[in-house]
Amino acid sequence: MAEHAEHQPAQEADSESNPQVAEAHSPREIVVPEAVQTSDDPQIAEQHKQASVPAESGSSPQAGLPTEPTDPSSNPQNHAPLQIDEDNSETDSAYGSSVASSSDSLGSSITNYLYENGRRYHAYKEGEYYLPNDETEQARLDLQHHIYRLCLGGNLYCAPIKDPQSVLDIGTGTGIWAIEFADEFPGAIVIGTDLSPIQPDFVPPNVKFYVDDFEQVWDYPEVGKLDFIHWRSLSGSTGDWSKLYGQAFNNLKPGAFLEVHEYDANVYSDVDPNFEKAPWTRSWCDTLEASSTAFGKTLNVGRFHKQWMEEAGFVDIEEKVVKCPIGPWTKDPSLKELGRFERWHMNE
Repeated sequence: MAEHAEHQPAQEADSESNPQVAEAHSPREIVVPEAVQTSDDPQIAEQHKQASVPAESGSSPQAGLPTEPTDPSSNPQNHAPLQIDEDNSETDSAYGSSVASSSDSLGSSITNYLYENGRRYHAYKEGEYYLPNDETEQARLDLQHHIYRLCLGGNLYCAPIKDPQSVLDIGTGTGIWAIEFADEFPGAIVIGTDLSPIQPDFVPPNVKFYVDDFEQVWDYPEVGKLDFIHWRSLSGSTGDWSKLYGQAFNNLKPGAFLEVHEYDANVYSDVDPNFEKAPWTRSWCDTLEASSTAFGKTLNVGRFHKQWMEEAGFVDIEEKVVKCPIGPWTKDPSLKELGRFERWHMNE
């Protein structure tokens, strides 16, 4: 799922012709991919939502999950089925040496990682994030980055940004999105934040990485208010999405954008919607949702992002749902390539 929102006064909101992005005075753009898989025809649904934020709005949304959205377009199951292919058989010298750092310094408490079941996990804010940060996970994150670009037609973002000067990438991971964005906009200061300092040492001179917790107060004095905020795959990282969207709203300039890429942690099938042929699939989804909810950070929240944007004050919200096959079983050549990478990603 991909969502894009702009921060702008509601009375001045003006939609663009771009079907994926809406422009306003102080909007944020959010792009959220939603994953959905099936047994015979596994697929991931991705949504793109866009909204604008009134420049002088200071509302803060309520915590907790909202009621089920009434817009049927938020449900990947309501989109046209993909055609099955019955014949299917089957990474610069201009970079500086700016080392990833935290607001303070990379002390031993940050790099004193936790090891469990053969995997390495973050030390800063230990236990707040459920996935590892080792080399295996870093390779998966870079693969996921490629999948997101395929979902977005090869693009890094959907917002109609012109000349951004200050950009924030939340949950930057390996920093690959921030680095590529900084290459595209050398005049912008691009800040990437994460709980782990796993970003490369050699990066464009306009990129800065910080070890930081996005659930705390954001303080980046070198940029002040932001022109563009981006995040993706933060599902399972927070139990208070309303607070996160409120922070994004309050840290954007008038006319700025927020773009979020998130996933629906559910599995869907065009041919077997009740999973009669693969009951384990439904069981896996139900167990995943129950476990993440018990952890306090529900994974399956893709359908709620548009509502959270609205509650935060964003306007001109656009949402795009993309069905991403898991495996090269569809006839469409571009979706076949996407499915091949997504199956690899799911196996990781």
